[in-house]
Amino acid sequence: MSFSNYKSISAVLKEFQITYTEADFIIETAFNIPQYFREDLQFVMREGVVNNSEFAICENLIYPLLKETWKCYYHKLTLWSHQSLNYDEKLSGFPEYILAKRSKLGKVVFEQPYLLLVEAKQDKFDEGWGQCLAEMVAAQRLNDELQIVILGIVSNGDRWQFGKLEDNTFTRNKTFYTIQELDKLFGAVNYVFQQCEIQLNNLVNV
Repeated sequence: MSFSNYKSISAVLKEFQITYTEADFIIETAFNIPQYFREDLQFVMREGVVNNSEFAICENLIYPLLKETWKCYYHKLTLWSHQSLNYDEKLSGFPEYILAKRSKLGKVVFEQPYLLLVEAKQDKFDEGWGQCLAEMVAAQRLNDELQIVILGIVSNGDRWQFGKLEDNTFTRNKTFYTIQELDKLFGAVNYVFQQCEIQLNNLVNV
């Protein structure tokens, strides 16, 4: 069963016996947004058709923001787009974006640990979290014995929601972010990238 077959977050919670909680764990971490990015985003949102499909949302709104943040972390992390993630017949598919450890063998090698999963949805956030959480479970199991907190994002381009899977507990951040408040949104995305890097550093030092 592919990730897309999970149509609600409750279905994943029941299937994999995960506890659900809500709490604000995001700590906005300042990010210097280049002026060219602000201007390009304003142009695209003003003149372009940015949300007529999930593909458009990814290309116009989600990926540009993730990529801009990732530029500060590329030495240790690789941002993958629509890369296959397979654990077993129940947990397989192609998440929109995955942030993973950068392999010493080169940028084309998809390597553990898998740290951040991103799912795009057209306003269907419960369905989006169903898919994203299933992807997070797959990443957690593929990481095997590594004690890693898996982070997740679901976005319709405008609204961004954040969650984390730690052991058997999924926590959804109560506060959501919007692209209309770009500095706050970048602060949240930068925080999750930073947490991914910190976890990698901790693994190296163990």
